Amino acid sequence: MLPLLLASSSAYRRELLARLQLPFTCSSPDIDESHRQDEPAVELVKRLAEEKARALAGSHPAHLIIGSDQVAVLGERIIGKPHTFEKAREQLLASSGASVTFLTGLALLNSQTGHCQVDCVPFTVHMRTLDAARIERYLHAEQPYDCAGSFKAEGLGVSLFQSTEGPDATSLIGLPLIRLIDMLLAENVQIP
Repeated sequence: MLPLLLASSSAYRRELLARLQLPFTCSSPDIDESHRQDEPAVELVKRLAEEKARALAGSHPAHLIIGSDQVAVLGERIIGKPHTFEKAREQLLASSGASVTFLTGLALLNSQTGHCQVDCVPFTVHMRTLDAARIERYLHAEQPYDCAGSFKAEGLGVSLFQSTEGPDATSLIGLPLIRLIDMLLAENVQIP
């Protein structure tokens, strides 16, 4: 098996990939993650996932490189990581009683052959109706400022959900393992 490389510095993605019990290393790619004008969200995350994987191919010429990118979509608007309390509060107020769809782009690049598999896995969270006091309590407790949509699904953020739907709950956290396993199997990786 070619060595696995996760093209990410995300602790969340590292924890998810570790579930597969395969040896891997991590390296953070340096790419421009700007949204192109009129680029649909699905195409954005697929493009960025592939660009992250390809950015490391030169320095890792015989690897299976995993790239992933995620955005949250509320209505027609892409909402990203809030970075501040104020922006997180705005995002959660806007999400109250609504549905937020997380689109996770995934790429697996065989840097030896150049073969690249790319996909997007959606996951929808239906939010409870949230008042300002509940939102502020949540933000003070968990401080999810590095999370698209302003909540940590693997933590206390689940208390904000009415229900969820999608093919792979791990995609909500940022690395869709079910689809990744399909891709790894196509590269003859044995799991387990």
